[in-house]
Amino acid sequence: MKFSTKAVHIGEKPDFSDGASGDVVVPLHLSATFARREIGKPTGGYEYSRSGNPTRNALEKKLAALEGAEYGLAFASGLAAETTLLLSLLKSGDHVVASDDIYGGTRRLFASIFEKFGIGFTYADTTGAAAVVRAFRKNTRLLFLETPTNPLLKLSDIQTLSQLAHERSITVAVDNTFASPYLQQPILLGADIALHSTTKYINGHSDSVGGAIMLSDSQLHKQLRFFQNAAGAILSPFDSFLTLRGIKTLAVRMEKHSSNAMEIAEFLSSHQKVKSTIYPGLPSHPQHELAKRQMMGFGGIISFEIQGGLPSARKFLSSLELFHLAESLGGVESLAEHPASMTHASVPASARKKLGITDSLIRLSVGIEDVPDLIDDLNSALSITYPK
Repeated sequence: MKFSTKAVHIGEKPDFSDGASGDVVVPLHLSATFARREIGKPTGGYEYSRSGNPTRNALEKKLAALEGAEYGLAFASGLAAETTLLLSLLKSGDHVVASDDIYGGTRRLFASIFEKFGIGFTYADTTGAAAVVRAFRKNTRLLFLETPTNPLLKLSDIQTLSQLAHERSITVAVDNTFASPYLQQPILLGADIALHSTTKYINGHSDSVGGAIMLSDSQLHKQLRFFQNAAGAILSPFDSFLTLRGIKTLAVRMEKHSSNAMEIAEFLSSHQKVKSTIYPGLPSHPQHELAKRQMMGFGGIISFEIQGGLPSARKFLSSLELFHLAESLGGVESLAEHPASMTHASVPASARKKLGITDSLIRLSVGIEDVPDLIDDLNSALSITYPK
């Protein structure tokens, strides 16, 4: 099957057995527990919804298929997925190399929780192989990449870095949230694990919080499945149902997100009050050629800096009408946010400054609206911010 066919059909084959109703859409199984006729023989393999649920099981099959993986696991949030991964892979004394420009919540999880348990972290500029190799230690067990990164849209060469990590028996995990499986498939590029906040593009409608892990290693899957059940951070049946629904339009949504973002990036890059525009689809992006080689499109996220620092950023963001001022991304509606005071506020100011997350940086999640309306909204806000 091609991608869109998988997105519609995997995990949702109608059941024509005696007593079944032949549902075209997988049913929402809200039951917390499942009855059995006799001891030791769970009905359909289901015992208790934390351990397994038919709706979540359908979603996990679909998630795996979209990433070209053997296994998928669904969690209560992207951070729940990351937490379960680290609990499954690491122990006290282990070391992790991570992209320096990662989501603020991920960095908070690493620094404020896992460091307390004796796990070390080094944040490296993963846009270059040399910096990653320098960061490796004898006790490095995990290379954690985010590509494109949040919010500076830096790219890492997944294939090259995976090869370097595997030479040292280091597991490679890639946060693929910004690209989605439609635009990038890390496992097919050599990574061991793909992670997502399904809240974003996979669900795509800003009405469900969730996370996912996809992989093909059977032993690691067994470990993850154990910790998923033991720690209990599973995705609810209702959120699984919503995510299954959202996935069916992932391909068509990503095409529209990407085409809209390309036009908006070109508009912003030509505006005299915009200092810089960061978008992998622009030839000015430092990893533009890698993006063309590694991704099937450039995505719906744009970051840009405007003139005038924080006061101008505040004025601009408060002047938008169609772009809602809100955290998160990947929904059908367009959003704008201020990373330094919103998604990355938990990152120390010194680290933000070093990375380039300035007070004048704005991140857009471009939705699927008509792009002329979105450009008019941005142009109007810029005109209000910088009156002649």
